[in-house]
Amino acid sequence: MTINIILLGPPGAGKGTQARRLVEERGMVQLSTGDMLRAARSSGTEMGRRVAEVMDRGQLVTDEIVIGLIREKLAEGGKGFIFDGFPRTLAQADALGQLLAETGNSLDAVIEMQVDDEALVRRITGRFTCGNCGEVYHDDTRPTKVPGVCDACGSTDLKRRADDNEDSLKTRLLEYYKKTSPLIGYYYAKGKLAPVDGLAEMDDVAGQIAKALGG
Repeated sequence: MTINIILLGPPGAGKGTQARRLVEERGMVQLSTGDMLRAARSSGTEMGRRVAEVMDRGQLVTDEIVIGLIREKLAEGGKGFIFDGFPRTLAQADALGQLLAETGNSLDAVIEMQVDDEALVRRITGRFTCGNCGEVYHDDTRPTKVPGVCDACGSTDLKRRADDNEDSLKTRLLEYYKKTSPLIGYYYAKGKLAPVDGLAEMDDVAGQIAKALGG
């Protein structure tokens, strides 16, 4: 059974974590705009050359190019797609809907990962990762057993993202709500919206998503 979904939610809501679980458990394909652009740039295809030219000029890649990349991925088939980071605007949502219709695909659900902003700020500003193995920790909810040492690999290369601070995060949240929140009403009106508690435990969030997708 093929299932196509969109993951909506502000920075730090856990979209990436849940997308990885869906890929592992259901064999779905995650279509992250950034990953697609990086892959296209190094692919040597005509579309890849267009992407490289735009990025080398320091310009933003157009919606037309992103839709073209998605069209190529849809043509490859699979057990379903997770749209992560696209669409971000109503114009992009319209373009994606048109593409899905043209290619005989449909959108099954739009998972809205709802969060409390203040709780999200606490979650993000407290997290840090191991630069060696990528393990993720948190000052309050998941500190390392030995301060300054990764539990998984023993590395002392623990670091925080430069933009994981309160001011930066609030700026990113404002940008998200300004540009992307209209999509919530758009997909609600289409009967596709499935809200989940993005701040619940990871397994609970996964369970809510599974329920929204029909088990």
